[in-house]
Amino acid sequence: MSTTANQPTGYKAGRLEETQVRAMFDRVARYYDLLNSVMTAGLHHKWRTRAADLAAVGPGDRVLDVATGTGDLAIELAGRVGPQGAVVGSDFSPGMLDLARRKRPQGIAWELGNALELPYESDSFAAATVGFGARNFSDLDQGLREMTRVVKPGGRVVVLEMTNPTKPPLSTFFSLWFDRAVPVLGKISGDPEAYEYLPNSVKRFPDAHTLAGKLHAAGLDPVKYVLTAGGIIAIHVGQKPA
Repeated sequence: MSTTANQPTGYKAGRLEETQVRAMFDRVARYYDLLNSVMTAGLHHKWRTRAADLAAVGPGDRVLDVATGTGDLAIELAGRVGPQGAVVGSDFSPGMLDLARRKRPQGIAWELGNALELPYESDSFAAATVGFGARNFSDLDQGLREMTRVVKPGGRVVVLEMTNPTKPPLSTFFSLWFDRAVPVLGKISGDPEAYEYLPNSVKRFPDAHTLAGKLHAAGLDPVKYVLTAGGIIAIHVGQKPA
């Protein structure tokens, strides 16, 4: 896709049509993990471990990881539920799921699915998680409602996502990194448009307090969150009332 006047305006605005987002992730799948590690200095694995901790699942539980991407959070969860449990990693990008299957060809059900219309029965999972994927939901409120719907009463919904720090010097560094360094990485990868979309999608995503309110509105109570990495990363957890 060229960067001429025909480029979709959604890249600059951080918004794309669902079909465009799917195509974008299919394109970047082959170098997604490498660039994630470069952009986060490898810390994204630690953050996923923390998210899995907050899901509070154990041996024998059935867990859903929505927008699973290349499957790292689903694989982390599989270690918690053990062979007697079950993990479903769902994503709407076939390219991402192909890589997830290569990482863990057995023990996890990798399934094509849309986060806004999850093809699972209500009250059927001990927990539902999403790691760095919620900002790509074309309708965030609907995606959160769907995650809540499929979780059993007493179960948890966990959202791991980037957020915008508001105080310098971290806010200054964050802006320089995402506005300048990340687009350069995109050019190196050969897909600059995708890595223009990424920082803009983070900027338009709700702050931690607002996201907590959305989780509550989706039917979760209580809702809590922790900020880490100096406020760049927020991990929310909400419980479905019993």
